This record gives sequence, structure tokens and C-alpha cells, in this order.
Amino acid sequence: MRRILHIDMDAFYASVEQRDRPELRGRPVAVGGRPESRAVVCAASYEARQFGVRSAIPMSRAVRLCPDLVVVPTDFAKYRAVSQQVFALFRSVTPLVEPLSLDEAYLDVTDNAWGEALGVTVAKRLKQAIRDETGLTASAGVAPNKFLAKIASGWRKPDGLTVIAPERMEGFLQQLPIDALWGVGPVTAGRLRAHGIEKLVDVRAASPATLHAAVGSQAGWLTALAWGRDDRRVVPDRAAKSHGAERTYSEDLRDVALMRAHLTHLAGICGDWLTRKQLRARTVTLKVRYDDFTTVTRSQSVPGGLSDTPTIVAHAHELLARTDAGARPVRLLGVSAHNLVDPSVAFLAGDGRLPFDEAGDAGEATAPAMS
Repeated sequence: MRRILHIDMDAFYASVEQRDRPELRGRPVAVGGRPESRAVVCAASYEARQFGVRSAIPMSRAVRLCPDLVVVPTDFAKYRAVSQQVFALFRSVTPLVEPLSLDEAYLDVTDNAWGEALGVTVAKRLKQAIRDETGLTASAGVAPNKFLAKIASGWRKPDGLTVIAPERMEGFLQQLPIDALWGVGPVTAGRLRAHGIEKLVDVRAASPATLHAAVGSQAGWLTALAWGRDDRRVVPDRAAKSHGAERTYSEDLRDVALMRAHLTHLAGICGDWLTRKQLRARTVTLKVRYDDFTTVTRSQSVPGGLSDTPTIVAHAHELLARTDAGARPVRLLGVSAHNLVDPSVAFLAGDGRLPFDEAGDAGEATAPAMS
């Protein structure tokens, strides 16, 4: 039986700002761009969340929800530095660390440098080490698999620790509402509830046709989760072939200007990652999922490669214009960079041809999918 941890820093960007600026402690804080610039919230402190301020909502809406909100500009260099401290702690315990973002990761601690037999003991020691090293708190979930560990880490935030031992799995599964699952948003949850599926375990009794109507090709995966089955292993860092950021919105987007603002944020994540990894990308891809779950992608090749955020933003906006966004409500947006190369060879095409021999291309794929 594996011992899997999911560790998630609490309100990471906002907590770093509150740590470094004592005058912000105990106050509602949102990290992101100015409200007048159509920016979105990148992170919100727990004080701000009490007013309904959440990441990805427009900053203009955030200040209406919380007039006393303190808006702080992002400082990704600082967040990366703190993230590196945290991940160094993870890797001092086990080489099996799978990053999900700057502030969360899976760890397989079945075998660990501390020789601890219990995953909960490792989690407690790591949480304390993070606090001692960075002055920040993290929440942890401990379980036999990745699915349950991720659910558990969010169970008692902030500074939480939830353990799902094998003998407690069934009792924990019985508690989970259907929308507790990552990726099951309001629309999917509504479709499942329309068929009497209120809790995750209700999926077990549903017919394959019912599940397929609600979640399409993800029906089998949802059934496995309903039984607590997840055989995915923790995969350490590997050479990346692509990198992207996407977000599912709790309310469908209808305003194209707001979509462009969200894409600017997502493209910024890609650009920041490419700069940090000292890579260039030959292809930028936009992903759009409409309210009926139809998903389309649009891609544009850049012969010499790119890594700067403004250029990625420009391509993302151009690709958005080639979709039905605006005419159709959008529930998910994503931007990704593909065909990654080292800058020293970025001027060559994949087979050694010079870039002026390589024409740009555009691709599209359409499929119903679960968010």
C-alpha cells in the first residue's frame, strides 16, 4: 500500500505578501492587476475569501465584493524563490515529487529519507519544516492514492492535515458530494444531479448511458473514482515537451474583453515558465471549451520560437478571434506552449531546416469532454 501526500500551500501568493508586509496581516488581500485594467485575481487571502473574492474573478468585481480589499501586484520572482525553498524540503525527504504548480505537489513517501513508517508523520514534519523555513503554512492530505490525497488536502484548510487510511476510505467516499471532485463544475454537477447522482458513491449505481450523457468519455474514470480507485503513480520532474495553463470558470464567460484579460493572465504563466526554464516554444495553442462541453483548439507555429509573455499574449488573442468565443458562452480557457527547444538551437526547425522553409500551421480538434 502506497503512502501518498498532496501538499498545498495556503493562499500562496497572498500569504507571501502578508508575510513580507506586516501591515497586510489580517486584512483582505488580492494579488493581481489593477481593477481598471480588466485584470483578474491571481490569489486571495482567506480574509478576502470571506467576502466571496476568489482567484480568476475580475479584479473589478473583487473590489465591489470587498471595498476594503488591498490589491497587490504580482511578484513571480519572489514566489518562485519561496517555491524553490519548499520543493527543496520535499526532495530532501523523497525523490518522488511531482510538482503541480509553484505551490502544490504530490509526494510518494512509502520510502523516505526519514525512515518514517507513517505518512501522517512525514506530513507533520514537512508542515513544520515549511513553517520554520518560510514562515508560511501548508495543508496536507495523506492517502493510499493521488485522488484521495488531493481531496484530503483541501478538507481542513488552512494549515490542515487529513489522513485517509485504507480502512477509512469507504467512510470518506460516502461523505463526498459529486462536486467535490476536481473538474466537476456546476454544469456537470447539475447534469449528474438531474439523474439523482448527488454524492460520488451514487455513481456506482448509475447506468453507463447515464454517466456518458453527463460526462462523456470520462464516465469510466468517474466510476473508478467512485470506488476510490486511482493507480496513477507519482511522477518526478521529466523533460517537458510542453507547458500550459488553463482554468475552468464557475460562471460561463460571455464578454470577449474579459476572455482576453483571462488569456493575458494564462499566457503570462506560460511566458514566466519558459523564461525560468530558459526555453523557447515554436507553437502556441489556445484551448476553448464552450458551455455545451465542446472543446476546440487553435494553434499557431512561430518558426524562430518565442518565450516572451507579450508575444504569447498577442498570439493567444489572435487565436481567440478564430473561435466562436463571444457568440457562444465559454467555460474554460487555456494557453499552452509546445515544441520546446533550447534557445541556442531555436533558429532551426525540428529536422534542421531553416525557419523560412517552415510554414505556420493551424489545427483544430473538437470533442465533448469533462472539465
